[in-house]
Formats: sequence, C-alpha cells, structure tokens
Amino acid sequence: MFSRLLQPLHAATTVSPRLRQIVVEHIRHSRGRLVVAISCTLVFIACELISPWPLKVILDNILLEQPFPARWQNVGSWLMADKLRSIALVSSTIILIAIVKGTGVYLQTYFMSRVGYEMVYRLRRELFNHLQTLSLSFHSRTHSGELLTKVTTDTKALRNLFGSAALSFPSYLAVLIGMSLVMLWVNLALSVAVLATLPPLSYYLFRRLSILKNAARRERRNEGRMASRVNDALSSMTLLQAFGREKFESERFDVENTQALQQSVVTAQTEASAERAVEIVSAVGQFLVVILGSMQVLRGRLTPGELLVFSSYVTKVFKPVDNLVKLLAKLTAASVSVQRIGEILEVDPDLRELPTAIDAVNLRGEIEYASVSFDYGEGRNVISDVSFHIAPGERVALVGASGAGKSTLVALLPRLFDPTQGIIRVDGRDIRDYRCQSLRDQIGIVLQEQFITGVSIRDNISYGNLSASDAEVVAAAKAAHAHDFITQLDEGYDTVLGERGVTLSGGQRQRLALARAFIRQSPILILDEPMTGLDAHSEALVRDALARLMKNRTCLVITHALDLAVTADKVLMLEGGTLVEQGTHTELIALNGDYARLCERSGMTPRQNSLLTMETR
Repeated sequence: MFSRLLQPLHAATTVSPRLRQIVVEHIRHSRGRLVVAISCTLVFIACELISPWPLKVILDNILLEQPFPARWQNVGSWLMADKLRSIALVSSTIILIAIVKGTGVYLQTYFMSRVGYEMVYRLRRELFNHLQTLSLSFHSRTHSGELLTKVTTDTKALRNLFGSAALSFPSYLAVLIGMSLVMLWVNLALSVAVLATLPPLSYYLFRRLSILKNAARRERRNEGRMASRVNDALSSMTLLQAFGREKFESERFDVENTQALQQSVVTAQTEASAERAVEIVSAVGQFLVVILGSMQVLRGRLTPGELLVFSSYVTKVFKPVDNLVKLLAKLTAASVSVQRIGEILEVDPDLRELPTAIDAVNLRGEIEYASVSFDYGEGRNVISDVSFHIAPGERVALVGASGAGKSTLVALLPRLFDPTQGIIRVDGRDIRDYRCQSLRDQIGIVLQEQFITGVSIRDNISYGNLSASDAEVVAAAKAAHAHDFITQLDEGYDTVLGERGVTLSGGQRQRLALARAFIRQSPILILDEPMTGLDAHSEALVRDALARLMKNRTCLVITHALDLAVTADKVLMLEGGTLVEQGTHTELIALNGDYARLCERSGMTPRQNSLLTMETR
C-alpha cells in the first residue's frame, strides 16, 4: 500500500536522471531552509498529538476530580487547590498550543514555498536553456505550444511536488501514524473498530487516484494542443482575418477547449467523490466511537475525558486522510508533469561540441563543402553529395527551384544542423573543430523572414552585437538605409515595435535585418532571399545596402532574382538537393544547361544577360 502511496513522489526520480540531478542539487543548495522546515514540521506534529489533552485534564482531573497519575501528583495537588484558576491555566495551554502550531505551520509553509518557487525558477531556466541546445530538426517536429506548456504550466505544477508537498506529505502521514498509536495506547478495542475502516477507504481512494492520473495526463496533452492552436492563430492573425476564417478557427479551438473542459470535469468529479468517501467513513468512525465509547464509560472502562480525547483523535485521524487525498491528487497531476518535463530533458542535443574544439577568430572566409549529404532523420537525403569551394571574399549565388535544398545547404555552415555525411571546412578546418558559438559569431545572417521582436529598434539592431555602442547602432542603421525612417518615428531608436515588427513595412523590416548584419562585422555572410516582397523604392535601397554589406565579405546569397546571380562571382545550381551545375553566370549560360534554361524561363534574354554581365565588370 505504501509503495502505491508514494508512487507520485517516486515519479521525479524514476523518469529522468537529469531531472533527479537538478532536484538533488536544489535540495543541497536549500538544505538550510529544509532543516528549519523539517523542525517546524515536527513541532506541528507534536502540537497535533497533544492538542486534545488539556480538555481531558479539565474534564477528568479537575471537574470530575479523578486522581492524577503518580508522577504528576505534585502538579495535581497544586491544580486542585483552586479549580477556577486551574481551569483558566489549563485552558490557556489550548491557545499556547495553537500559537506554537500556527507559528510552525507558517514557517514551514514559508520556507517550503520558497524552496518550491526556487525549484520552479531553476527548472524553467534549465528547461529553457536545454531547449536552446536542441537542433532545429527537433523544433521543426515539435509543436511550440506543447513546449510552451511544459516550460510554464508543467513546471508550475511541480511546485506542489517539490514545494510544500515535500513536507506536507510526510507530516500528514506522521500525524496519521502518531494518532493511531496513541489511540491504540488509550483504548485498543475502540482503535481497532475505527482503524478497520481505513483499508477499504484506502483501496477506494487509490482507485480514484489512478483515474486522476490518467485524466491529468489527458488534460496536460489537451492543454498543449490548445496552446499550439492559440499560438498558430495569433501568429497568422493577418491571414486569418484576410480570409475571414474567424468562425472556422473558433470551431477548431472549441474542439480542443471542449476536450479540456471534459477532462477537468472528470478530475473534479473524481476529487469530489474521494472527499465524500472520506467524510462518510469519518462519520462512521465517529458513530462507532460514540456508541462503543459511551458503553465503556457506563461500564467504567473509559473516562469521559478519554472518550473526548479519543473522539478528537478520530476526527483528526480522518483529517490527515482527507488532506492526503487532496495532496495526492495534486501530486498525481504533478507526476504527469514530471514525466513530460523528463521527456524533454532526456533529449540529447544532436550537435556535439568536441572537448578539443577551439575558438573561431579572425576567419578569412574560405569555405569548402566536401561530399556533404544531409537528411532530417527520415532516411531521405535533402542534400546529396554536394562539393564546392568558395575563396575568401567571393560572392556566391545559390539558385534553383523551391525545395531544391538551398536553405538547408547554407544552414549547415553555422551548424544549425550537422551533415550526415561529408565535411564542411572554414579556413581549411572542419567546422566541428570550432566552438559552435564562436563559429556563429563569425557569420552574419539575413533571413527571408525578418525576425523583428517586440522591443526597441535599438535593441533589434544591437541583437547582432550585444556589446555595440549607440554610435555603432546608428552607423549600422545608416549603412542599411534605415536611419532616415527611424529618426522620423516619435521615439526614434527607442521606439518599441509591435510583435514581429508588424508596425513596419516589409522594406523597413528588411533594412533593420541588414543593419543587424552590419553591426555584427562578420567575415561570412548568408543572405536568404533578401529582395523578396519589396517595392521598387525599398528594393533600390536594399540593393545599395547589400552592395555595402557584401563588400570584402564571403557571401552566400539564396535568390530567385537572377540579376543577383549575374553579379555573383560563382553560381551554384541545385536541383533535388544535388549540385547540378556551378560556375560563373557566363560559364553556365555557355554551358546551356539547367541554369541557362532557368534564365530563359525567367524571361532574361541573351542581350540582357550580356548587358548585366558587362555591368558587373
């Protein structure tokens, strides 16, 4: 029975070794507070056990004048000298016990709640940091709403497990055992009658707890799906409203919300049935004590004071049982959260840093892909046996149809993924020989989707270099042709943007992204469709900013705009994840292969080809 009783507490140590390590470290760090809390718990237990005895002394020894035990004769003689004084004095111990007990409960709650909140803080930090180490392939196949629920809701649920419950559970159990022993000492027959009700009650409650655990698991799963649904809707609000899909999305959300409601109702019903069972069994216990105890008082086998103490203990015996049921319901739900968090903590990062890795500093920007292949773990190559070489300072255009593998290919360079086969070298060294963060510090990235956060413009630009000064931020903005529109805003560089930069135009967001790349001052630059969705004026500004940004840098440009390919030093033509052609624009046109046909489909005439080529020269 006790192994099942402690099962929710065992969850933290059986699911995840990493989670167990975090908990052990936190307990070691908080051992001073835990010692105080344990001491207060012992005080609480002692007060619970002695609280009925002042009433017995008043009733039996003072009012009914029954003799005190031999070891208390001196105290008894003094109390019997003045009954009113004795009643007042003994009654005051009731208040004293309540004060001591209340102080102990307060200190226990304070210290254990603090331990619990600090546990949540530590666990959220560890979980968030761990999620950042996991590869993009993991995040691409995991719903963000599910991860959000685990970082917020599940960690909060663990406060019950590692906070006050850590001592509440053993204190309730100790009170139950202590009172049972005292009851057996006071009157064996009555104790057996009352305690005989506990086994069937425990069996019923454990059946309820298994239902609670399954309901909690489904409830957490529904919460994750619901969070994902809300996240998807909020992130695509423009599309949602433009297509008039408010009702459709409301119906989809209502399905998830209804399932969450049903699980919550099941949980509430199960908890209510458990509490009702405790109340009924407690009433049965009181009935047995009143009937059998009164018969023993009439026969002189039990004093009225002892019956009063016994009756009080019966009430207090079932109160810990009731508290244990409520607590175990919370712990059962928390154990589900333990399992869910443990699943994330036990996911190993795909990217491993070698213990001998060195810092990548002052790179020249020479890049080599040697027989590189990559798949997302599905057994189907997205990149197949790609090899090419880029000299320092060269500008390389990657072209090809959508889904050809261009973005995946360049994502391998900053080790957002690792190739499944082959080697990528920078400045002649395998990129896995560099420390990952130092390698990424040497690479500037401008993505097709401009990630502009809801902070100030200054913070968005300096995100590329957190140590940049205000003068460097302004210089980067000027280089990206963003300074003029920034200064026209009411707060200038301190203007706080809307989430994802929705208060800016597409061209303005792109120029902020370029400013972020400027301030990074990295020797290698990755540009993913930098001209997508721009009007003629914004495109002209961005083109000029790109020309400045790419100067004296090794650049990889993913583009469908073939005029950018014409001006590149080298063109890489990808098809189905395979490098089918590489060379200069002129060489590939002369080859009359896939690239030449791509230029023809784009409407670029041979005369335009020659003119563009002359312009680049």
